[in-house]
Amino acid sequence: MLAVSLGMRVTDFDFVKKHPMSILVGTVAQLIGLPLLTLGLIVAINPSPGIALGMLVVACCPGGNVSNLLTRISKGDAAYSVSLTMISSIFSVALLPFAILFWTGLHEPTAALLQEINIDRPKFVIATSITLLAPLTVGLAIAHHKPDLAQKLSGIFMPMAISILILLIMAGVITNKHLILDYGTETLPIVIMHNALAFTLGGLTGYLFLKDTVKTRALTFEVGIQNTGLGLLIVLSQLGGIGSAAIIVGSWSIWHLFAGIILATVFRTLHKSKRQPAAASIR
Repeated sequence: MLAVSLGMRVTDFDFVKKHPMSILVGTVAQLIGLPLLTLGLIVAINPSPGIALGMLVVACCPGGNVSNLLTRISKGDAAYSVSLTMISSIFSVALLPFAILFWTGLHEPTAALLQEINIDRPKFVIATSITLLAPLTVGLAIAHHKPDLAQKLSGIFMPMAISILILLIMAGVITNKHLILDYGTETLPIVIMHNALAFTLGGLTGYLFLKDTVKTRALTFEVGIQNTGLGLLIVLSQLGGIGSAAIIVGSWSIWHLFAGIILATVFRTLHKSKRQPAAASIR
């Protein structure tokens, strides 16, 4: 969250003012569309409550800087991607714990699981909000008052954030290796399907409502790439460390990067192939 907020600029807010409908479409797809799609998928495939919990936690998480990077690689609208990441990150401070409790409450087995592990809901809301608010506030303050320092710190904290994510995944794998062996063949297809549907939701929403290829690419990555490091931290520290949920979120952390790089490469190739005939005709 600190790495995300250090990369925010005043111009990101200007983009929001100039493109309110695009921001609204992207925000709705991210904050409402993906959890709703996830809930529908859960009803359709009927996974175990722990797996369903992991899927919903992922769906509720904000976007991350990786989506901005993949958007740039794919020749998408980077400004739109950064603005959506900013909006989802700010919204998550106020909404993420409530969103997790709301969407899990709509699925009876998952709600019963949280009841069984006796989650202290007020404590969960407060702890999660502080976890998000503190780094976001510090990062925004530095970015606003000391933009040069923010740029330098961003170059430091982004590799640190990726390293922490890798350590969290390794910790999850070591702690839950018996669950991975038992449930790996069940969870990986679910992760692949869920992530593919997330990318599809972003792309289809952009195609239908934005009518803009570069913005559609950005929205595809913004919905398909989630801040799963944050999700894994919440599962391990706030939601009882449920193994099957941690496996889902940890697997997402790896898979969405792999799938995102492939998709970005495809988009970039299509972009080049369209430009070449145009350049030839000009000559």
